[in-house]
Amino acid sequence: MTKIIPEDKARQGHWGWHALRILIAGLLLAFIAWAAVEIYGEMIKSQATSEQTVPQAPATGQKPTQGG
Repeated sequence: MTKIIPEDKARQGHWGWHALRILIAGLLLAFIAWAAVEIYGEMIKSQATSEQTVPQAPATGQKPTQGG
């Protein structure tokens, strides 16, 4: 004789608040990591551009002469 089990009791588990909290926490941690990487990338980019700039003499509007 086969045993009849209701559908809600035959499942291995159900999605509850615990699983939802874990999923939301993982999503928040991913956003925090993404923001940290973005901030770090902007810091590196601004440092690299400030180191590469070479101060130039102001333009006087005169062409340089050759030979003295």
